[in-house]
Amino acid sequence: MIMKPVYIINGFLESGKTEFISFTLDQPYFQVRGKTLLILCEEGEEEYDEALLRRTRTELELIGEEEAFNTAHLLELEKKYRPERIIVEYNGMWNYKNMKLPFHWKIEQQITIIDASTFPMYFTNMRSLLAEMLRKSEMIIFNRCDDAEDLSLYRRNIKAINQQAEIVFEGAEGEINQIFEEDLPYSLDAPVIALDDESYGIWYLDSLDNPERYIGKTVQFVAMVLKPGNFPKDYFVPGRMAMTCCADDMAFLGFACEYEGCDKLSDKQWVKVTAKVVKEYFADYGGEGPVLKAVSVEQTKAPKEAVISFV
Repeated sequence: MIMKPVYIINGFLESGKTEFISFTLDQPYFQVRGKTLLILCEEGEEEYDEALLRRTRTELELIGEEEAFNTAHLLELEKKYRPERIIVEYNGMWNYKNMKLPFHWKIEQQITIIDASTFPMYFTNMRSLLAEMLRKSEMIIFNRCDDAEDLSLYRRNIKAINQQAEIVFEGAEGEINQIFEEDLPYSLDAPVIALDDESYGIWYLDSLDNPERYIGKTVQFVAMVLKPGNFPKDYFVPGRMAMTCCADDMAFLGFACEYEGCDKLSDKQWVKVTAKVVKEYFADYGGEGPVLKAVSVEQTKAPKEAVISFV
């Protein structure tokens, strides 16, 4: 059976999903052979232009109830329209965990659209639903960003849940590049960049996105020791447990660290690490990434709050 490419567009009501999909359908790169089946899982104020749908050979179907979004119904729609590709404008109030697709429907891309003006409300009150959308999204687009107060915080909130996602901020004039060095809570010019509980998480996420900022820099922080069994000799991970979404959703954040006295360390021991940051290949990364070269590793007591938070 031929695999059908599926594009999932997530977002809460009035987040801008319809506008984004309409724009995408009208782009030359999407003007390809065959029909597109567009499955609409909720009706917002903005409607699809019928002329656009005809011009782009797009068939629109509404599935208004979560129970009706099932493999049997989806197969009926495929048989009815015989599309070359499927776009799903998913209902943000439906739990993404419950989504079931026919086995030959392959998700090519998942994008989440977020209205920056309402993001704090949804992140505070519907964090679990939002997190399910975000975890498997390759791209997350914030629109209506002109009056947003702290896009750097929004970005950290998202990166804590999905470190690999590309995050785009858009305002009335187009894309916004909001994340600057002056947004960081520490000086990159300091001889030693001292990281506290709050700034450790910011440093970790920024190092993933902008490793070049830290190459050759010396950092210092309190961390828990993790000694993975598959690591080479003299390597461990000093890091912190982080609450990325809720108390039941935790992740250990840390980079590989080379230290000659590694054999004297034990798992879950608390240490104060001073290390130089380099960028090099590390097998566990599957490529190049930030690696720490320990200058000193000293035993210390556990911090007052063992878990850091991005929320």
